[in-house]
Amino acid sequence: MSNQGKVDCGRRRLVVATAAVGGVGAVAALVPFVSSLLPSERAKAAGAPVEVDISKLEAGQMMTVEWRGKPVWIINRTPEMLETLPKLADQMADPNSEVKSQQPDYAANPTRSIKENLLVVVGICTHLGCSPTSKFKAGAEEGMAGDWLGGFLCPCHGSTFDFAGRVFKAKPAPTNLEVPPHVYLADTRILIGEDKKGA
Repeated sequence: MSNQGKVDCGRRRLVVATAAVGGVGAVAALVPFVSSLLPSERAKAAGAPVEVDISKLEAGQMMTVEWRGKPVWIINRTPEMLETLPKLADQMADPNSEVKSQQPDYAANPTRSIKENLLVVVGICTHLGCSPTSKFKAGAEEGMAGDWLGGFLCPCHGSTFDFAGRVFKAKPAPTNLEVPPHVYLADTRILIGEDKKGA
């Protein structure tokens, strides 16, 4: 074999090796770029249903979980809290939950819930998206008017809501708090964000 043949053979190997290394480098550079186009785990989780254990939620207590970047309140209402609902019906802007977009059909009832004592509601005021605060105690104990029976106050513009998330009349919030789709997987487990399994 001539020297020319040896050089061509060596060059060929060098070209193949260089191309192989370049190809591996291109793939390695491409992986982070392609990965950046895929939704992150956080983004996937933000839209996914959220399973909540409510086994430690005692009567009169509220817990907050996050679903789609929104606070969702779960309130274990006492009999006394539930007794306030019919008393306030004539003061509510939408007492019978007739604005269908604010709750699934199975929550369009006097308690706006599947289980009477458990309210699941998005904790965002329907006026400008502020987060109301809980004012569970009656009257002056919470710094409210003497006839206050308990519920929620949006401190931004003064919208008030009862223990079913219904907005009082003549307040800035146009509609009741939203009830998200949800289903009970067991007595102490709720799946928020999905209701295909039925109520």
